[in-house]
Amino acid sequence: MNDTSFSTYPTGDPLHRDWDSAPLAEAVFLGEGHQVDRGAILGYLTGRKIESQVLRIGPRARIRSGTVLYAGSTIGAGLETGHNVVIREENVIGDNLNIWNSSTIDYGCQIGDGVKIHCNVYVAQFTILEDDVFLAPGVMVANDPHPLCAHHLKGPTIKKGARIGINVTLLPGVVVGEGAMVGAGSVVTRDIPPFTVAYGSPARPQKAVEEVMCSYQLAERGRSAGLGTTPDGLGALERS
Repeated sequence: MNDTSFSTYPTGDPLHRDWDSAPLAEAVFLGEGHQVDRGAILGYLTGRKIESQVLRIGPRARIRSGTVLYAGSTIGAGLETGHNVVIREENVIGDNLNIWNSSTIDYGCQIGDGVKIHCNVYVAQFTILEDDVFLAPGVMVANDPHPLCAHHLKGPTIKKGARIGINVTLLPGVVVGEGAMVGAGSVVTRDIPPFTVAYGSPARPQKAVEEVMCSYQLAERGRSAGLGTTPDGLGALERS
């Protein structure tokens, strides 16, 4: 997190608390230019024993009602949540995370810059999402090769710029290569090579990503121009 200008967030302020008994952290640091809806909860305390119970959020956060952000995570600048989002403890998250309605990031994940997580997505513990990853609605991430055994948890690794289609299931430990694309409804049981389109159950490589690219290639041009993949940035490219 590059910006070190933080204010201490008033966790006890009733404007941002839904119930008096909610266990909240004593320290929540929130960057400048934030907008937090009534009913969002910042600094919720986990029942797990963790090293730090401080929540740090960078500047320009937009946090919508129903969001619960646990103590013990560090989140970069430009966070934007939809409604009823949960981000658990011990996550390290980069800048410009967009996470939409009713999605959850469980604890212990590493998330890069410019990641977009759509509605109704579950990101399991110890998952790695590199920069500019996109998860479409309904993506489910698993991390437990031996259900109910907590000793072998390992989430998938989704490499830079990979795109995961609607209702895809990713099994524990798989690696989706840089720039790869996984088709809707697929079940990913093994690694997907970089810049490859894969689909099916189980998902298998089918063709190169360049064979199915949008002719405008706005996302790729936006990243190379340093504009990101926000609607404003892509709109500027389309008008150029």
